[in-house]
Amino acid sequence: MNHISEHSYHLTPADRSAIKGHLPMLIWFTGFSGSGKSTLADALEELLISKGIHAYHLDGDSLRMGLNADLGFTQEDRNENIRRVGEVANLMLDAGLVVLAAFISPLRSQRELIRSRVGEHRFFEVHVSTPIEVCELRDVKGLYAKARKGEIPEFTGISAPYEAPSNADVRIDTSQVELHEAVQIILNAIIGRGFTSVVESNR
Repeated sequence: MNHISEHSYHLTPADRSAIKGHLPMLIWFTGFSGSGKSTLADALEELLISKGIHAYHLDGDSLRMGLNADLGFTQEDRNENIRRVGEVANLMLDAGLVVLAAFISPLRSQRELIRSRVGEHRFFEVHVSTPIEVCELRDVKGLYAKARKGEIPEFTGISAPYEAPSNADVRIDTSQVELHEAVQIILNAIIGRGFTSVVESNR
């Protein structure tokens, strides 16, 4: 690796975000499969874009079909999956974007790795805390049924642990809160967290 050196850019992340008129940030959605992470991220992305915010939703399944298609579901591969997502998100933040990432990311260590990579001030954690019983009833992908049959080993919530965030910026139970209300809760929390210029200047 000693023949590799980091490129020195003339433009800074601040230069790139300045032309967009808002701050970059990473909104990280974590929760069980079927909890509603991607649905929330899609809806929030649509709202932000309607306000003139340059936003992009990174979805776990989509990246598994491309960038991370070579990875399996061992713990090592799952960690690498999240690490790569963090690197992509970090580049997108440097480009001045608001990034919405929807990943089960069951381990606190995985989420803390992302937080440390992108920076505390640019990381916003949303725990989609929908109970696993509700997620299993939805079972939109049929994954829980397969996990119960032993066809999917190490499935989060069934045969593998989920470590809930201890201090998430927002908690949303999609079985208790309607989608439009949930999105507004997250938006208000973003503003309250101090990312006022992300939203208010683009209303």
